[in-house]
Amino acid sequence: MTGYPGQAPVIQVNGKSYVEIESLARLTSSSISFRGKQIILTLPPSVENTAAPEKSRPAGFSKEFLKASIEELTAIREWRVAILNAVQSNFPVTDDLIAEYRRTADSKHALTSATLATDSDRSALALLGNEFSKMQTLSDKYLALRKSLTYIAPDSLDKDPLNQQILSCGRGLASFATNAQFEDIPACH
Repeated sequence: MTGYPGQAPVIQVNGKSYVEIESLARLTSSSISFRGKQIILTLPPSVENTAAPEKSRPAGFSKEFLKASIEELTAIREWRVAILNAVQSNFPVTDDLIAEYRRTADSKHALTSATLATDSDRSALALLGNEFSKMQTLSDKYLALRKSLTYIAPDSLDKDPLNQQILSCGRGLASFATNAQFEDIPACH
């Protein structure tokens, strides 16, 4: 892609080119969310679209965005804790256990997306989308381990780098409420 430094692997199947969605999202600083069987790639505002001066936008985060993002982070944290509790208690991680948490987090992400009012809101939404995607990946990982009847040690999440990244990203995103300004959080990429 022109204007984005880096590379994303491309494969050709039946004369059509395909790119791995997570590489594309990382390359373009986009966010990925999931709704049912759909994958939604949310691109950040383009330089061309933001170059024209608009009416003055308020700086920092809007109140609505902060409220919605806190609710979304809470839903993601509850989803993660449900998996953590199941693993630590040697309880099976199943679709039935996870489905409602995932739906709630997805719904909260959609609500957060609807509250965008400032540039900080837009920038933070990409990181929230990445946090949601990482949580989905972690959830899928433990569901797959259960389905394959692989033993899951009770402390496996403590040693899981993806889990640690989700925790770090969540803590950084939670700090937005006190900072009131957008700051990039490397753990969210």
